[in-house]
Amino acid sequence: MSTQSIWFVTGSQHLYGPETLKQVAEDTRQLVASLNASGQLPVAWVQTATMTDTEAITRLCREADADENCAGVVLWMHTFSPAKMWIKGLSTLRKPILHFHTQFNRDLPWGCIDMDFMNLNQAAHGDREAGHLHTRLGLRRKVVVGHWSDPSTVRELAGWSRVAMGWHELQRTKIARFGDNMRFVSVTEGDKVAAEAQFGFSVNGFGVGDLVERMQSVPDDAIDQMIEVYSDLYDVAPELHLGGDRHDSLRDAARQELGIEAFLVEGGFGGFTTTFEDLHGLNQLPGLACQRLMKKGYGFGAEGDWKTAALLRFAKAATAGQTGGTSFMEDYTYHMEGGNELVLGSHMLELCPSISSGRPRLEVHPLGIGGKADPVRLVFDAKVGPALNASLVDLGDRFRLIVNTVRGVEVPPMPLLPVGRAVWEVEPDFKTGLAAWIYAGGAHHTVYSYDLTAGQMEDFAVIAGIEAVFIDKDTNMRDFRRSMRGM
Repeated sequence: MSTQSIWFVTGSQHLYGPETLKQVAEDTRQLVASLNASGQLPVAWVQTATMTDTEAITRLCREADADENCAGVVLWMHTFSPAKMWIKGLSTLRKPILHFHTQFNRDLPWGCIDMDFMNLNQAAHGDREAGHLHTRLGLRRKVVVGHWSDPSTVRELAGWSRVAMGWHELQRTKIARFGDNMRFVSVTEGDKVAAEAQFGFSVNGFGVGDLVERMQSVPDDAIDQMIEVYSDLYDVAPELHLGGDRHDSLRDAARQELGIEAFLVEGGFGGFTTTFEDLHGLNQLPGLACQRLMKKGYGFGAEGDWKTAALLRFAKAATAGQTGGTSFMEDYTYHMEGGNELVLGSHMLELCPSISSGRPRLEVHPLGIGGKADPVRLVFDAKVGPALNASLVDLGDRFRLIVNTVRGVEVPPMPLLPVGRAVWEVEPDFKTGLAAWIYAGGAHHTVYSYDLTAGQMEDFAVIAGIEAVFIDKDTNMRDFRRSMRGM
């Protein structure tokens, strides 16, 4: 993703003469340079030529769509720029769009304002003209208002840039499904053709035997090196160490990780799914491998859940470099004490250690599902703090994104539950939040993140052109149900 960039496009017109256009270009240069120097933007913003006519605008939009490294386009009208010039280009532009409503000067020099100043600094005029056309065209875009030197404005621009990064990565993401989805389950089904048309990612299935063949080709010295990595990063249970009676289980888990990653790299995949109902040729259900590959940025979905795998790949790309953590998650069970209701999130094995509150412990334990040998896994408690759960579901005639803001709390001691564990409070409250999730058709699998915000998930839904519903501190059940089509 280091090669990605955001194009910054300034609009004007020839009416004001060459000196004004020269100043527009210089002001844009300073604005973009300041934003890049802020240290807040996750990718570089690149200044383009000032747009002053239909032909140049159309050509630029085509170039942006053709450029593999362009993750999005920011539009700003420094002066007035008659919007009909933009129709042809914007009607075909497929990149994410942000309309930045700012102006070069922060303060007005009241004592010396003249018409030259007014003609140059009229974004208030030009951006409204642009905004009308954007609405007329039904353009899906983000609007950010504020001066470019304001830290809160820069944070908003940076947040959208991350969404554009994630969306850009999703366009070239391929999801490998090892086995089908869990039998008789509804929510992990869906229309893969419609999903590829809507989101850009592709999903294809592979036999577990193909994966086993790749695992068998992993050399012993690579497994030795991987076990050294485990010892550096985790507290390893004594029985898994060299000479311990379960060391072979750890070697098998390392073989799984190396084999799966090699398969993904060779095929150019950005995510994958597994299922405990299709493990032919595997000695244990992959647990450690899935956890560590998520930590490296791959999307993952258990039980063949390709939609969650794709959403997690987007989330990992959008949050690259941030430290809060993002993981595959499942709402597993509840603590229903009055006034202290909590959700325990976990899975059989596969939570990402990026959300761990401390150094994970590498352990091996029996698993009553899957019918294989005891699997190796990372055991940890998740962090405390604001987070969200996001679910992408296929409703047959449309996709829906459901987002619930939550707060992670301290995980109580659970010595008999040796998996990754997260506990959270639901907004706005337990009953309302859970009922809203059920009404919305939210899945039991989610993307759980301390880094993503509800605003960024809304930006994602806008770019994708899908329905989104939000469950937060302001949710009112009657209004919530009324807001959803067909409810």
